[in-house]
Amino acid sequence: MSKRSFRIALIAVGASLLVLAIIIAILINKALDYPGDRHEGTGKTIAVEIKSGMSFPQIARTLADKGVIDKPTWFRLYAMWRGATSSVKSGNYTLRDDMTPKEVLDALLAGVKDITIDVAIPEGLNMLEVFALVEKAGVAKAADLEKLARDHDFLEKHGIAGDSVEGYLFPATYNFRVPEKPQQVLERMIDKHREVWADVAARHARGLKRLKDRLQWSDLDVLTLASIVEKEAVVSDEKKRIAQVFVNRLTDDSFKPKHRLQTDPTIRYGCEVPLTKSAACLAWDRGDRLHDAQLHDVDNPYNTYEHEGLPPGPISNPGRSAMEGAADPDGSDYFYFVAKPGGSKEHAFAKTYEEHRKNVDRYLGKGG
Repeated sequence: MSKRSFRIALIAVGASLLVLAIIIAILINKALDYPGDRHEGTGKTIAVEIKSGMSFPQIARTLADKGVIDKPTWFRLYAMWRGATSSVKSGNYTLRDDMTPKEVLDALLAGVKDITIDVAIPEGLNMLEVFALVEKAGVAKAADLEKLARDHDFLEKHGIAGDSVEGYLFPATYNFRVPEKPQQVLERMIDKHREVWADVAARHARGLKRLKDRLQWSDLDVLTLASIVEKEAVVSDEKKRIAQVFVNRLTDDSFKPKHRLQTDPTIRYGCEVPLTKSAACLAWDRGDRLHDAQLHDVDNPYNTYEHEGLPPGPISNPGRSAMEGAADPDGSDYFYFVAKPGGSKEHAFAKTYEEHRKNVDRYLGKGG
């Protein structure tokens, strides 16, 4: 090779190296600038869900698809440089379309601050009414809660013998995340029920044992009685007495019809909550009073006018005082009660049907 050719080759190599150095310098400069380069946008907010278990490439692609970033590979390399690819927290993020990659990654590493809300569950609601309140608060969908509440595996896992969680959703004020998983919602209420029931059973051990031995009842049977007491009694001081009224009806053969509770709330429950409903229940308008078709409906297993004993399960979710009343009735010998007018929320109790009719005439008027 001549000296001239060698110089030309040397110049070409040098030029190539210079170009390569310039390109590398530009790329390094762009890489260094990338974290602070603001994504072109108008500042609008974008909802992005980062699901648990997503890989970082999936996360980067999701952010690009949503219009939060425009270089998912660069974003991934930037996260790798920061050692942050395995530190992103799952959650529902609210990001902007004009954020820098650094701002986006910082947000994903910081995680979503939990939004919580207090949800007050009153005593005596059935599970569908409870689920409606939870959905109204934005915590979880009522349909999802109901599906899980009737799920056999879920019930078995939590030692619930009935066909739903009815009776086990303890009425209290709960602080829930928004949103929250249905399983977490139900388990919070069930755990609270277990805690309160254990305390009630310990405090009223003697009365509870006496009741169970006499009627051969299980805890679920006592809870079913408590759920009925909760629907019938308003004043806490009367709950033990009303529980005793129902026990008397079930155990004293002098009460006619024999061994029947004869309480309207059980009929209403059978027409509102079970998946399978009788023809009379399907024809009934929930906002209306009960008619003869419902009162004499033998196809409604919750009809305590037509069927002896307790209904198939709880008809509401009782609070502590109703549980205490059912666990330890007061031992009185009443068979009847009628609500007093005037907003007192108290009842007049009677031992005989004749006395009860007088109370009905007195407080509700003739023919009441």
